[in-house]
Amino acid sequence: MPMRYEDVCIESLGYTLPEEVVTSSEIERRLAPLYQRLRLPEGRLELISGVRERRFWPVGTMPSSMSLLSARQALQAAEMSPARIGALIHASVCRDYLEPATACSVHHRLGLPPSCIVYDLSNACLGLLNGMVQIANMIELGQIEAGIVVGSEGSRQLVETTIDWLNAETSLTRQSVKSAIASLTIGSASCAILLTHRAISRTGNRLWQVTTRAHTEFHDLCHSGNDEAVGSGMSPLMDTDSERLLEEGIATGKAAFAEFLQQAGWTPDSLHRTICHQVGSAHRKRMIESLGLNLDRDFSTLEWLGNTGSVALPITLALAAERQAISGGDQVGLLGIGSGINCLLCAIDWRHSRIRGNGGAESSIPAPHFQAAKVPDELPAADSVRNSTTAR
Repeated sequence: MPMRYEDVCIESLGYTLPEEVVTSSEIERRLAPLYQRLRLPEGRLELISGVRERRFWPVGTMPSSMSLLSARQALQAAEMSPARIGALIHASVCRDYLEPATACSVHHRLGLPPSCIVYDLSNACLGLLNGMVQIANMIELGQIEAGIVVGSEGSRQLVETTIDWLNAETSLTRQSVKSAIASLTIGSASCAILLTHRAISRTGNRLWQVTTRAHTEFHDLCHSGNDEAVGSGMSPLMDTDSERLLEEGIATGKAAFAEFLQQAGWTPDSLHRTICHQVGSAHRKRMIESLGLNLDRDFSTLEWLGNTGSVALPITLALAAERQAISGGDQVGLLGIGSGINCLLCAIDWRHSRIRGNGGAESSIPAPHFQAAKVPDELPAADSVRNSTTAR
């Protein structure tokens, strides 16, 4: 289904990354009982996923606390008063409690006005993109002049619960263990997207088209246990048919992309930059190639952040813009896909970047890079990027 916009701009992005870095090698060391039992080769996890490391929040961290930081970063990057925000949507899978909405805590501590619309939204890895579209609709209808969608995903509980289960479940085989591998690639991160009416925008980054597609006959290929909130001390496990999810996800993406190009009047060469959902290296390569796109034009963070769920695509957009991998005048495609299976594609005319983030950990990490990059530059020291703003 196509959605066209005349008056919506992505004004700024704010992000927050944890300090604790957990490598795939470290996870494999913790999986020694499983690896020895099944005689699995070391390096298997990174080899099949492309994920070298991911990050964890400190134990006990609530999603709302990190979302508050990211939302503040977005407001500061845009130099916008909280009083102008007409909608706040919290859209990550992770939330504080079943009720009230996690958005309520963020709204209160961010100092947004009582007239601001406040609610949670959840749609697996597409949550933040769905929230962005809902805010864009409100802006286009003239209901609000600005809104924020924000979310924070935490991975510690899922990864650690999966490690414990894999080591304890002695009936597993090399084949049956595959359904848990995807859970070991999950990382933690937080991101906020601030959208405005173009009449008050300083960047002019127009979101002008969105295409969606749903192939829900495959909704059972990836699912968690029963619905539990992070604040309840849950012990989550995921069951993922990674191989079939890859194939059906690519088929869904191809169908949506064909509609997207037709509706936008674009060709694959019209896209100067793409940001694809960050699941794994095989998924990314297959998806980009199946769409007839140039892998060298796609920006990647999965190697260093892992799969950060609903935050993955927007934080990769933020880092791409911060590293000046997106230039003024670029036509940017956001290629979102999530379990369900749902696909959401966005067309953006990029003009100027207003990005603010904490830059990551005390230790620097290699910069996200294009496939063709030779040696990725490292981030500057944490103190120099913790409050950095990129304006172009």
